[in-house]
Amino acid sequence: MKSLLVTVLLIASITSAGCLPTPAEPIANDIGATATSYIAASEPLDAVPVGLARKQSENGQEITLVGRIGGSSEPFIDGLAAFTIVDPNVPYCADDEGCPTPWDYCCETDAVKSNIATVKIIDTSGKPIQRSAKSLIPLKELSVIVVKGIAKRDEQGNLSIATTQVFVRPGE
Repeated sequence: MKSLLVTVLLIASITSAGCLPTPAEPIANDIGATATSYIAASEPLDAVPVGLARKQSENGQEITLVGRIGGSSEPFIDGLAAFTIVDPNVPYCADDEGCPTPWDYCCETDAVKSNIATVKIIDTSGKPIQRSAKSLIPLKELSVIVVKGIAKRDEQGNLSIATTQVFVRPGE
């Protein structure tokens, strides 16, 4: 009887071992743990608003930036951990105006042009994360965020910042 029990347990352990994920398969908890590594535990100091950063920052410079997620009706970039932010001093459409997408700043389109930047969340090797920013961090339109990273300027003067962590200001 004892040997029968040992045999049954041995067979059960062998057959169930095939159901365990191999190292090549992602484990759901690992994805969550990875995602939380992109959330800054504390707010970076000396953040400058987007408009000022567009005027003062240079390509390759480390900068700390504060902004509000928005600038278009769809500020999040599909398939990439990237989104646009607008200087928090630029007013977005008020709730009482009945605007369905106040984060597009339709009332302030001229002001947005010189007060917008793109945030790109990168991995430790400097490559953009190939997932939605919303799947990494609890973000939504009009969230105020602070990021520290490297500024990148293009020929048209557009500003983007590559960062490994995002701080979301609570309640804003």
